Amino acid sequence: MGDGVDQVTFADVQEADDRIGNSVRRATVARIGMDTKVEGAYYDLYFALEFMQHTGSFKARGAQNFIRAHREQGSLPDAGVTIASGGNAGLACAWAAQEHQVPATVFLPETAPQIKVDRLRSYGADVRLVGVEYAEAQFACSEFAAGSGALVSHAYDHPLIAAGAGTVMTDILSQVPDLNTVVIAVGGGGLFSGVAAVAHHHGVQTVAVEPENCRALNVALETGSPVDVPVDSIAADSLGARRVSAMALATAQHPLVRSILVSDQAIVQARQSLWDEYRLAVEHAAATALAGAHGAGDYLPAPGEKVCVILCGANTDPADLVPAR
Repeated sequence: MGDGVDQVTFADVQEADDRIGNSVRRATVARIGMDTKVEGAYYDLYFALEFMQHTGSFKARGAQNFIRAHREQGSLPDAGVTIASGGNAGLACAWAAQEHQVPATVFLPETAPQIKVDRLRSYGADVRLVGVEYAEAQFACSEFAAGSGALVSHAYDHPLIAAGAGTVMTDILSQVPDLNTVVIAVGGGGLFSGVAAVAHHHGVQTVAVEPENCRALNVALETGSPVDVPVDSIAADSLGARRVSAMALATAQHPLVRSILVSDQAIVQARQSLWDEYRLAVEHAAATALAGAHGAGDYLPAPGEKVCVILCGANTDPADLVPAR
């Protein structure tokens, strides 16, 4: 179980919950009912509506926990925080920094869409465009931190980030205390690590779902260590981590965790079904989790099993969601 690896514990998530409880939106859990999409598996399905979180994703939880913990410890520098991310992590970092009235400096490649740049600036972030690849933006972020003393945040690979993310599972269990299984999409593994820590404590199974061609956790479990993997999926904007965190791998080696893969076609179908049936416009990452619950991978819910799918983010372009005819 990953010697020397910092794993998120249930106590870490409890502490995070106490720290950020008043600053984030509690996830609403909606009972969908007895789902019959998988032949022979009439299971009790729930959705955790985490896409309604501040900044449109669960990332707000980890960002709040990260900044608040450093403020409590007196280790939040005058230079504020910095991150290389144009996605949900960058938005959450900028939002949390604005909440605490500290500077946020966000590095992006010059190719970043203007809509992302504009949204980051709407949260008061100092956006710096460097290079054409994220690796260049990441390097510039590190150099800035070294020169300015700014605190480097991470999209997923930090215990405080993961523990904050895990508080969504506390919300779920407060509403469905007899839950059997939580189904979650995995990218770099921050949300997974936090959620699974709570799930393990309560004896709840965690089904970790990844796209077939964005399978950093799945490959790490096969090889026994985090390794770089190809990234090629419609959900890569959220789940396209090249390497899963060692923390997530150690967590995934627990017997209550199942790692499954789903196709891009199944992801697209699940996302469309959320729109057709419930008028929910979510990211492909959120649809990845639903595809896993619907039997697109090798997990099949048992009859009567209580299953909650975490719909983790809403930062998507709904233009390709067409009404069912």
